[in-house]
Amino acid sequence: MPQSTLRRGAAAEGLALARELALRAQRLEFPEGGGPGGRELPDAGIFAVGDQLAVAGHDLAAALEEAPPAVAGPALAEALHLIGTAPVFPPSRTPRP
Repeated sequence: MPQSTLRRGAAAEGLALARELALRAQRLEFPEGGGPGGRELPDAGIFAVGDQLAVAGHDLAAALEEAPPAVAGPALAEALHLIGTAPVFPPSRTPRP
C-alpha cells in the first residue's frame, strides 16, 4: 500500500482492525477473563500495521482452532464479517471468506 494511503487513514483503520482481532483472540483464549487482561496492540507506526494485522489474524486463527466448535463457528463468522467490512480494504481487495 502506498505511504500516502497509509497516512490518509488506512494505517489507523488497519490498527483498529488488528486490535479488534487481537481482543477477540484473547476472549477465546481466556473466556473466564484471566490471561493478559485487556492488553492492546501498541501503535508501532504506519509501516508496522500489516505485520500487526498478520499476527493478530494468526493469533485469532490459533484461538479458533482450540475453541469448542459451538464457540468457534460463530466467532469465525463474526471475524470474517469484521474483516470483510473493514474500511481498510478497498472493495476490490476485500478478502473472501
